[in-house]
Amino acid sequence: MNQLTFLATVAIAFLITVLLSPIIIPFLKRLKFGQSIREEGPQSHQKKSGTPTMGGVMIILSITITSLIVVFRANGGHFDYEVFLLLLVLIGFGLLGFLDDFIKVVLKRNLGLTSKQKLLGQIVIAIIFYIVLLQQDFATTLLIPGTSFSFDLGWFYPVFIIVMLVGASNAVNLTDGLDGLLAGTAAVAFGAFAILAWYGTPNTTVTLFSLTVVGALLGFLVFNAHPAKVFMGDTGSLALGGAIAAIAILLKLEILLVIIGGVFVIETLSVIIQVISFKTRGKRVFLMSPLHHHYELKGWSEWRVVTTFWAVAVLFALLGIYIEVFTA
Repeated sequence: MNQLTFLATVAIAFLITVLLSPIIIPFLKRLKFGQSIREEGPQSHQKKSGTPTMGGVMIILSITITSLIVVFRANGGHFDYEVFLLLLVLIGFGLLGFLDDFIKVVLKRNLGLTSKQKLLGQIVIAIIFYIVLLQQDFATTLLIPGTSFSFDLGWFYPVFIIVMLVGASNAVNLTDGLDGLLAGTAAVAFGAFAILAWYGTPNTTVTLFSLTVVGALLGFLVFNAHPAKVFMGDTGSLALGGAIAAIAILLKLEILLVIIGGVFVIETLSVIIQVISFKTRGKRVFLMSPLHHHYELKGWSEWRVVTTFWAVAVLFALLGIYIEVFTA
């Protein structure tokens, strides 16, 4: 493969997403699949009420169609277990998110699936993911980024995979709170993994899949950047979180995900810190969590928050690439 193939992959996914938009966005509007805004959220968000959600369907369809086409062609007319695993997690977590969104917007239950229902679904998908990996004699070792050291988790590795897939999907989901915030930060993170997937011993499937996600997200940003015409909803955010964790696992870069996905980690930590502080001290550390809402309430414009987080995502991505490529 060459650079032209990479660019073509991104372009195809981008175009499919853009071409799907005039079909799916009006369809969501007709079905009245509009976003319900939480009353406890920033008051400035109330004007977004009714904006079509479940736009993650566009992203998932684009990624699935593009990756099947380009991976099939690049692998000489066949698929390997990796593309199956990546699509399993993407579509599986996406279906969970779709159910969550459907309950919120159609059945008017603002919290969607219960936390136990969502967790159970995520665990089941993660177990299937591991069972398929087990058939491939997949290594149970973890590599320390930037070093030649590794350690074997042995029997604990499947537990680690479940925690990683569930944790990443929820962390990415927490980041989806402002127009274009998640689409931009996720595009950067998947782009970083595309570079790492091709560096050293190339992994064609993971490289192409990562690039299809980048292209689909850039296409989605055309309609999701402020002011957003559509939201991805849990349909998109849960799918993206599971997919990026699956990529990190297949590349044996599990720990590096914490760095490349630094924005998602920070957003999650802000929620954890807020909850612990309020329950133990009765005080809040942030004006509101996740962290992007804190800066909104401090007076930052939504666009300023989003572009700042995009910049931070780029820095984390560059740091992750540097550690893996130049210090190992």
